Amino acid sequence: MTLPRKYQISYQDTTIYHCYTKMVRGAFLMGKHHLTGKNYNHRRKWVEDLILALPSIFAIDVAAYAVMSNHLHVVLSVDVDKANAWSDLEVVEHWHQLFKGTEITQRFAKGEVLSGGEAFVLIKQVREYRSRLMDISWFMRCLNEPIARQANAEDKCTGRFWEGRFKCQALLDEAAVLACMAYVDLNPVRACMANTPEESNHTSIKLRIKAALKGEQPQELLPFIGNERANQPKGLAFSVKDYLQLVDETGRVIRDDKPGAISESSLAIFERLNVPAENWSKIVNDFGQLFHGPVGHLQQHDKFCEHTHRVRRHFKQSCKLIDKS
Repeated sequence: MTLPRKYQISYQDTTIYHCYTKMVRGAFLMGKHHLTGKNYNHRRKWVEDLILALPSIFAIDVAAYAVMSNHLHVVLSVDVDKANAWSDLEVVEHWHQLFKGTEITQRFAKGEVLSGGEAFVLIKQVREYRSRLMDISWFMRCLNEPIARQANAEDKCTGRFWEGRFKCQALLDEAAVLACMAYVDLNPVRACMANTPEESNHTSIKLRIKAALKGEQPQELLPFIGNERANQPKGLAFSVKDYLQLVDETGRVIRDDKPGAISESSLAIFERLNVPAENWSKIVNDFGQLFHGPVGHLQQHDKFCEHTHRVRRHFKQSCKLIDKS
């Protein structure tokens, strides 16, 4: 039985989550249909454009994504402080980019004076909108529903486009985040849809490589900020150079047709994160099969289960692969 979201999300343990959803019946509705031969590859661009647009509305950043022919992955980072820092007007303006809101919120956005009763209603609505704008479920809803409507309109049909609700797993520490991001970014390489990460269309890794060649980082993605330090800005605690190198080396290792090995500089990352280097290629290559629940070192895993009131911890065994202690 599928767990309720309250047992899958705990912001006191982590604000970074891996979300995964696939097409109904696993059909290639964003690729070449095996029966009709019709190619729907252009829909992957629809999804990618929306993934990159939504973070400007939500208090949620995208760390990694891969849009495949019959499924998609996103690694999301929730910025609770950002959402709480928005003024009531900013919350309403952000929400109106997604939905019409109510008559009261529309009048408030125009600067009209509200009565005492209307102001009380507005406070409740703003509180609800603020909560939704840092909610992963609402982010995925605003990603999936427009794509489904657009695809159904193109096919002149009705019915489901996505298969049920999306899957969500907590990434409890830096090791889990790094492994999951590499897994997501290497999806096309692993599926032999691309020979190298820079050829992987509709992925965050291609966007990062393109920006790195100019000495930049993509503004649409959560940035890399280097190793953890005091008073650091928001971002991923690795250098972008180290990450791109690690993904490239891992991609060569997991492909049987490409010779490759993990370099000494990448091995130093595993040492810092307390991850067994010998397990790395298996973790990245089989991440989807190994981890169906929260991912992280065993101590973080136990804390997360306590905070989310999980009694069964049947995914703990796989987390031993990521824990050197």
